[in-house]
Amino acid sequence: MRTEQERLRAVVEAGIALTSELSLDTLLQRIVETASRLTGARYAALGVLDAGRVSLERFVYTGIDDEMRARIGDLPRGRGILGALIEDAKPLRLHAIADDPRSVGFPEHHPPMQTFLGVPVTIRGIAYGNLYLTEKEGGEDFTDEDEDVALLLAAQAGTAIENARLYESATRWSRQLETLNEIIAAMASEVELPRLLNLVAARLREVVNARLVTIALPTEGSDLRVEAADGEGAAVLLGARLGHDSSKHARVLERGRTERVDSFLDDPEVDQTLTRQAGLRSGLYVPLTIGERRIGVVAAHDKLTTDGRFTDADVRLSEIFAARAAVAVDLSRRVAQDALERAIAAQETERRRLALELHDETGQELTSILLGLRGVEEAKTDEERASAIAEVRALAVQTLQNVRRLAVELRPKALDDFGLVPALERLAESFGERTGMKVEVESAGLDARLPESVETTLYRVVQEALTNVVKHAQAGHVSIVLARRGSAATAIVEDDGRGFDPTPENGGIGLAGMRERLALIGGRLEVESGPGAGTTIVAEAPLP
Repeated sequence: MRTEQERLRAVVEAGIALTSELSLDTLLQRIVETASRLTGARYAALGVLDAGRVSLERFVYTGIDDEMRARIGDLPRGRGILGALIEDAKPLRLHAIADDPRSVGFPEHHPPMQTFLGVPVTIRGIAYGNLYLTEKEGGEDFTDEDEDVALLLAAQAGTAIENARLYESATRWSRQLETLNEIIAAMASEVELPRLLNLVAARLREVVNARLVTIALPTEGSDLRVEAADGEGAAVLLGARLGHDSSKHARVLERGRTERVDSFLDDPEVDQTLTRQAGLRSGLYVPLTIGERRIGVVAAHDKLTTDGRFTDADVRLSEIFAARAAVAVDLSRRVAQDALERAIAAQETERRRLALELHDETGQELTSILLGLRGVEEAKTDEERASAIAEVRALAVQTLQNVRRLAVELRPKALDDFGLVPALERLAESFGERTGMKVEVESAGLDARLPESVETTLYRVVQEALTNVVKHAQAGHVSIVLARRGSAATAIVEDDGRGFDPTPENGGIGLAGMRERLALIGGRLEVESGPGAGTTIVAEAPLP
């Protein structure tokens, strides 16, 4: 038997290890081995319950080799006598384990155990595990001194467990905040609402470790619709309409506060049919709010832990995340609305220009034709009649050409049928014939068709650039170069005209319209010019 001094020294050494050992598992293993050595127990073990006190998250032992461990099978789960130490957090000594009515026996291949000493591992007065020893050497019962030593070591284990959890919690919060900052930065750069909602759903699911995350937005009526879903069961819920009278989402949106449901079976507001179809058990609902406006609800379902329940930390993270997501969603909607207004304004400007041309040019030509027909009617000789008919025919041909030109400007058929390059070649040919300028078109790397939005935008930009050349440049030569640069298509229009000062305050409506068209598809416009130096316009449109 060890002396009291030897025991004290060993306990002090274990305490020193507590402050120097960073690995919790290593420290608990050292405590178990120390307890076995100081009490003369052949077997010793320490079980630690998880934060929910439902199952063991750690189980360390000594006295059983790997071969025996494999034959025993599953580790203890905190039932029987071990569970009694948790429910009634008091030391327990037994002469024979089997004699205690709470004993549930041992699995097959488990070594025989008679004498027993167990003490609870407590954290702030609550048992979160137990340290137990069996089979004291010589078949003797465990003593009061053994119990004192076990209690000291159990207290050290409790301190180590709490410190480890505090450290893990701080580290986890640090990682989550870093992740949150990364996600917020990503959300700030995404303006398309569908992609933004999918990004929010996917990232929140990662942050709170959920099986499924959905985002529901109000429809034109009083219902909501699931606009984004990420995770297992997403296909079932995506696009689902959530009725105002039978939806937890609608109630959360109406009340404007976060709600947590640990079990859907206990909440009458939950749509039981829908949750059964998706196989959901629990939920965390957070409203998306901007000031006093409530614009949607984000819901996380079934945390990927043993009990599937979300914690207070998950609630805080979700609320922080939802607040940032709501701002991003609102900004995306504003950008989309602004883009729509700009597009409508551009269309109206184009319509006004075409209306003016129809009124001033085509209208005058049709008036001339009517006057010419009067000349035909009033002709007194065959020669006068023939001359009048020839004039009317010439006016009709010119009017027809102008109408065709306006039709091409509205929407060139070649653009739909053949693509951007042939359409611009046709435009350049027509422009050259009409103005007398020399226009050249070159293409590199754009043999395949581009997305319709890209082709239309680049065509309109080049068309507007040629219109500006006619109005302002007094040029004799124009070059149009089309190319693919990495993940973007570019159109370069260069003239040898008189140039201008390209600073924003000197840019006209035409340049502003080109910039707005490109901005709608995420593109950009560059203008290089100077008095007497000609002008170069570079339009770049991203490709998917």
